[in-house]
Amino acid sequence: MTVTRTGTVRTIDGAPHLVLTRTFGSPAEAVWQTFTDPERLRSWIGYWEGDPTTGHVSFFMTAEADDPEPSRYTIHECDRPRRFAGDTDSGWRLWFELEESDGVTTLRFGQPVDAGEDIGSIGPGWEYYLDRAMAAHEGQDAAAVVWDDYYPALRDEYAALAP
Repeated sequence: MTVTRTGTVRTIDGAPHLVLTRTFGSPAEAVWQTFTDPERLRSWIGYWEGDPTTGHVSFFMTAEADDPEPSRYTIHECDRPRRFAGDTDSGWRLWFELEESDGVTTLRFGQPVDAGEDIGSIGPGWEYYLDRAMAAHEGQDAAAVVWDDYYPALRDEYAALAP
């Protein structure tokens, strides 16, 4: 399969962010569920446990390991079904925004990036996971999305975007 880079680096609030987009032929609420419901997340990346109203959950990234260690995720913003933002315990701030028009929803997924970060692997990684999310959302098998199609194929294109 041939994949293409969809991400760009944009300045948001004075800082560079890697921003990737996807378009879903579904209302924003359905896409929101794909990205926030722990059972829906299981089909493409992992799941979370805990009480999000406390501002923290434990995230288990099962897409890369069968029995992963949990990581703590701090929730900074949760405006259903429009915007979500939070930090991983590894120091990544991740966010997504959904915009719906006539039943079609555009997802903008982002992460601030600093000079020196390995955007050459970060970008292909998010392309891979967002395509897995799309497959799962559409009722397809996310496992059919193959990592080797993304990396190293997109590495150099993303590395060239580094701030």
